[in-house]
Amino acid sequence: MDSDQKIATVPLTTFLKHSFKIVKNPLPFHHKNFEEKGDIFCLNLGFITKVYFCRDANFAEYVLQKNQKNYTKSKIQTKDLVKYVGKGLLTSEGEHWRKQRKLIQPAFHKKHLETLLDTIQTAIQFEYQNITENETLDIFPNITENETLDIFPILNNLAFQTVVKSLFSSAVDQDQIARLQYITEAAQKMLVKELRQPYLRWWFNFNGTIKKYIDLTLEARQMLKQIVKQRQESGTRQGDLLDLLLEAQYDDGSSMEEEQLIDEILILFTAGHETTSNALTFTFQLLAQHPEWQDKIYDEISQVNAQTTHLMERVMASRVCQQVIEESMRLYPPAYFLDRVNKTNDSFNGFEFKAGSNLLFSVFEIHRHSKYWDDPDKFLPERFADGSRTYSSHYFPFGAGPRKCIGNNFAMFEMIIAVRELISNYYIKAEFEEIDMTPLITLKPKNALLRFKPRDVN
Repeated sequence: MDSDQKIATVPLTTFLKHSFKIVKNPLPFHHKNFEEKGDIFCLNLGFITKVYFCRDANFAEYVLQKNQKNYTKSKIQTKDLVKYVGKGLLTSEGEHWRKQRKLIQPAFHKKHLETLLDTIQTAIQFEYQNITENETLDIFPNITENETLDIFPILNNLAFQTVVKSLFSSAVDQDQIARLQYITEAAQKMLVKELRQPYLRWWFNFNGTIKKYIDLTLEARQMLKQIVKQRQESGTRQGDLLDLLLEAQYDDGSSMEEEQLIDEILILFTAGHETTSNALTFTFQLLAQHPEWQDKIYDEISQVNAQTTHLMERVMASRVCQQVIEESMRLYPPAYFLDRVNKTNDSFNGFEFKAGSNLLFSVFEIHRHSKYWDDPDKFLPERFADGSRTYSSHYFPFGAGPRKCIGNNFAMFEMIIAVRELISNYYIKAEFEEIDMTPLITLKPKNALLRFKPRDVN
């Protein structure tokens, strides 16, 4: 049966009519279609191009887990993103992906991450306490009660610093970190332009714009190769992620070749800092709107710190803090869409999908669907009192199935430490009317204006 006869279709004319609004923020357009057409609808983007949008959590679970072998990521990640970051875990498929996942997975085991927690905490404290060195963010530690600031740039720097320090320890200086961060973010912005304005790709190629950004990524690759070379020649072990990646061996006893290692490092930069900074920013905005949860976290910090000085034990015991972060990622999932393409014909609940169908699962919509959540638009961290596994069938902040984010534990530990460190020292107050966002490759916060009051001020 032809899926077009079963699935409501949004015509190309409707898409073009709203194209300018979609470029800025496609979420309202998609939400309107979901409300009018149902939990699955088809968007026509041309004579032969169709995209199926879905907010059916059962279908997402079927594609991402139960029948995941019949699905691959779309060309957005397997081709478009590859030219900027290479073929790492995020962008590879098939046997190459399985081989890399098996090789790298042990580096993100909790026992290895425990050795990185002090590094993570130090990087976070450095950003919070010494950020006055950045002239555009002259706020810490001498922040005044009446000062208002956009927290996102701070957390964006914090997350990138954390990834770099966890990877390379002290092997890179601040100028190198700043350059790597600039290149990483510039490439992502260029990719967004390509995806949101596909009709201009010919122009981007013709006028050399794409080449400009590819050249930037080549610069980053050369910088990373030099860092790796220096580590190998030093003969010293730092106990960081770079050591673990260099020491990792395939089944035949061989190690990653240089280009593959650089691919994986670039993927860690791309996937490891922006999603975390986004999630942290939304978390602090929600805490600013709900100060009672700041008090709950602060009370928990006091209790946990009195019981143990061991950092991992403190992190694992921060249950209230984790509930708040999990609820924040429910409302504002950084990876707000998951894309898949079926290899062979498939069907689900009477809907037929021909091989090669483009499927986009809206995590944002699934996380706010009244079918799966009580009071879905309300900030209720207590819903995660028993952990997130209770909602595993419709809660996908890190994806699901075999392709679930390999760094989910790293990200959660980092966010818990970042929240603990800030709430330990400051009260935060909202200086915005409502939480706003800019959906790009990830769901980015917008105008996250907060006011800070040191806790030692009466």
